[in-house]
Amino acid sequence: MLDHSLPAAREVRGLTTVPLQIFINHQLRVLDGRTVKFQEACESISGFSATVPHYLSVEVSGLNEKAEPVTWQVSGWPVRNLQHEMDHLDGVWYIDSKTFNVKWAAQNE
Repeated sequence: MLDHSLPAAREVRGLTTVPLQIFINHQLRVLDGRTVKFQEACESISGFSATVPHYLSVEVSGLNEKAEPVTWQVSGWPVRNLQHEMDHLDGVWYIDSKTFNVKWAAQNE
């Protein structure tokens, strides 16, 4: 997606490319307790979306693939992706959000 979007659109959304990072036995610490809500979707449950709140800034720490301690302070677009993926690890889906609203009649047409 990032390679095919216009630079202005990436800038407005705060999109950045982040290399693959591994956190074993991860710990999440909230750096900025304010939240922002964004429309979220997932290929695990395609065709749906929900407005989901995420913290503005967090720090994740754990061990990398070499069992070395690593820490990453995250904000902007990557913090939303990080929290989305960590939700998966915790068994939480965006459809669990109280803002998830499906019009089943429309879906069944």
